[in-house]
Amino acid sequence: MRYLPISLVFFLILFFGDRIWAQCNGTLGDPIKNETFGSGTSTFGSSLPNGVTNYTYVTGSPEDGQYTIAKTISGLNGGWYQSIVNHTPNDPNGYMMVVNASRDLGIFYQTTITDLCPNTTYEFSAWIINILKNTGLQPNVKFTIENNGVEILQFATEDIPQNTGWIKYAKTFVTPTDLGTITLKMTNLTPGGGGNDLALDDITFSACGPTLTPFIADNTSTSAQICEGNDATFHFKTDITTDVYQNPRYQWQVNTGSGFTDLPNEQMPELTVSFQNAVKGVYQYRMLAGDGNNINSPNCRIAGSPLTLTVNPLPIPLAKNSGSACIGATIQLNASGGTSYRWTGPNQFTSTEKSPSIPNATKLMEGTYTVEVKANGCTQNATTHVEVKDPIIPATNIQTATICEGKSIQLEASGGATYLWQPSTGLSDSRISNPVASPTETTTYIVKISNNACFETKQITVNINKNATADAGADQKILTGQSINLNGKVSGDDITYYWSPSDYLDDPTKLNPVAKPTEDITYTLHAISNSGCTSAIDKVFIKVYPKVVIPNTFSPNGDNINDTWNIPAAATFPNPIVKITNRYGQLVYQSTGTFKPWDGKMNGKDLPPAVYYYTVYLNEDFKTYSGWIMLMR
Repeated sequence: MRYLPISLVFFLILFFGDRIWAQCNGTLGDPIKNETFGSGTSTFGSSLPNGVTNYTYVTGSPEDGQYTIAKTISGLNGGWYQSIVNHTPNDPNGYMMVVNASRDLGIFYQTTITDLCPNTTYEFSAWIINILKNTGLQPNVKFTIENNGVEILQFATEDIPQNTGWIKYAKTFVTPTDLGTITLKMTNLTPGGGGNDLALDDITFSACGPTLTPFIADNTSTSAQICEGNDATFHFKTDITTDVYQNPRYQWQVNTGSGFTDLPNEQMPELTVSFQNAVKGVYQYRMLAGDGNNINSPNCRIAGSPLTLTVNPLPIPLAKNSGSACIGATIQLNASGGTSYRWTGPNQFTSTEKSPSIPNATKLMEGTYTVEVKANGCTQNATTHVEVKDPIIPATNIQTATICEGKSIQLEASGGATYLWQPSTGLSDSRISNPVASPTETTTYIVKISNNACFETKQITVNINKNATADAGADQKILTGQSINLNGKVSGDDITYYWSPSDYLDDPTKLNPVAKPTEDITYTLHAISNSGCTSAIDKVFIKVYPKVVIPNTFSPNGDNINDTWNIPAAATFPNPIVKITNRYGQLVYQSTGTFKPWDGKMNGKDLPPAVYYYTVYLNEDFKTYSGWIMLMR
């Protein structure tokens, strides 16, 4: 590589004058000065430090000789384009300097740039936009760069046209050997008052050097990818053109996420990078170039664009299936963790679906399925095992059975691993193969026989023969000579019934026979289960009272014939109450408890013949009898 002597460089500068001041045609270093005017969440930013401008700061729309720091021009002067926003790339919250030119020509922005290197080429650049929408004066800005007050660069924008967007103005210059204080000044060459409104952003100073064109020798690109855990070797090269360094030196750097750092002993235009068991991440490599010891100063060197190696993480695959499958069912596979999939499995199965279905399962489809999961060019495998269950052959010990009410029977099913009986009513345990059934009504039990994947059902009907019940009805009372119907009731399955004893019954095999007993009697109703279930009996008592005869005449004259007034039936009642009064209502006789016949006396003295009146109360089953008695002497 051949280089121009430094004396020739200065000669060209002096010879071509302004024509040599051009943008950097090589490679720029990292910005030394990078004025973006900051960023923030508010519409307006802070004022500039003292000495940077002699314009007055306002929060809002500036007038002549004023400026503001804002994100956008929207809502400011109505004579400006409202759609203009700050220029800084990738910073929607960035600010810009909005200038309304003073009527007096002069400097509206100046700043000092420190830490430059002597005898080094730099590019100065600034972005400016004419914000005037209406007709008026066009901005014309002069840039001046001075070293210790001595001008070393000057150029002007000329009139900046309207509605052309942001324009970059840039020039290169060489710092003098006797480098002192470098000052940048921006001067209005057009007065304000009738236009000359502009916005300023992204003022930078960067070292300018030869053109660096880095590439990966293996594929001539600027990026490459490998997969985590792999081994790989890459060869980096940098083509260098228009090199003006007298003593060019180089340095490779790497950035793994925390900024670029030097790679020791890597100071040639070529670099070899090897990975063993690569760790995931993004690795950037760039080559620095500088003139002699300038290579050690970030402000004096340039940097080629980075070459990027991406170590992609291996996918984390997951393979699943829908569980044990039954013969003839559908096997459902599921995978995740990648962007593409490739399945292989038993019975020559292949699929590129993420979640394929395999219908009509057979035992040949049982086994391990493998899915190759791919993401970002990297692959990883996962497996899932599919079990195809043998068909269930269900069986039960009985299909139907008949038991008596209150009895039990054991049900039994086979052919599976788990069992579920429904309904569970009357079962000792609905989740075992052989529960004891004690239903109270005829019930059909359905059992689900399963092997944890497949199932079949069988059913058993348990018929219930109801036990016999008997109800002879309530006890009854009649008078001698009367008849009554017995009110028998029976229930149950396959039963017969009869009454005992059969005395005084018109038909003992009827539920409601006619009874005409002559004395107290108890009848028993028998209900017999013909199927061997529980039989039953119930009894009814019939109380037979004698016929009540009350005489209306007696003659207590001592002839032993009809000497007392007697009611024979009253002697059969435990507590009859008999009262006799004369025609005036005077009580002349009363018998309480065991009945005693009346002898016609009151307090031991004979009563005169007359008509007397009686009331007879036997018990609650009879009405109170009343009438008259003729007492004769």
